Amino acid sequence: MMNTDYKNWVPKGLIGGLFAGAALSLVIYLFVSKIPSGNLWGHILKIIVFAAVIVLYVIGLWMLILHRRFSYSGKRQLSRQIIDGIAKYVNIPDGGIGLDIGCGSGALAIACAKRNPKARVVGLDRWGKEYASFSKTLCENNAKAEKAENVTFEIGDALKLRYKDESFDAVFSNYVYHNIPSKNRQVILLETLRVLKKGGIFVIHDIFSRAKYGDIKEFAERLKKMGYEEVRLVETTDGTFMSKTEAIFMGLSGSALLVGRK
Repeated sequence: MMNTDYKNWVPKGLIGGLFAGAALSLVIYLFVSKIPSGNLWGHILKIIVFAAVIVLYVIGLWMLILHRRFSYSGKRQLSRQIIDGIAKYVNIPDGGIGLDIGCGSGALAIACAKRNPKARVVGLDRWGKEYASFSKTLCENNAKAEKAENVTFEIGDALKLRYKDESFDAVFSNYVYHNIPSKNRQVILLETLRVLKKGGIFVIHDIFSRAKYGDIKEFAERLKKMGYEEVRLVETTDGTFMSKTEAIFMGLSGSALLVGRK
């Protein structure tokens, strides 16, 4: 019997690297601490290296806490709560097809496929080196473990989707676009909506801060003027997925669902 492995949004390798860096910095500090106290540059070097020890250790500890909260096998299981919460908004008509952009380990695509057994779901990702533990094979293995036969996975680019206009009955994603380097993420959203059929729904969960997206409320109003219906922002840091305090601690302030119908 196969088991699912949705990995973790905070990889162990990153945590290990931070603690290793802190340990190395400590060794260097012990070495430079032998420099005579009268040496100005030596004193400055001591301060810099000691600061590196503290910063790397604190960040490593923070990442370890995040890793435990996101873990599918941990006590908090925030990732599972978010995935299940998004999937509840994704309703695909029988015989229809949905697109999960930036599917990662396949968690959201599979959850939506299981929730819509008479529809088909495509999970799309480029599976870059930033998340080396995620792959198309991993997604396919997770789908087999979940017995989700109505989901497939493809390699693609969210910036330029290779699908024709109005190809999908639903498009959805989770914490994807804020990770894509761009001066205008609203353009990326419009590219996503391009492949949505008339009458189809969109469910986008991300960090919709002004720094990342500009005025997202203004964008929502723009969509309404373009003919989109039922467009609204659903805050997810009000206890829906997490508390405001937890969102601040985890660097997820501004998280919300942008939902609507074309």
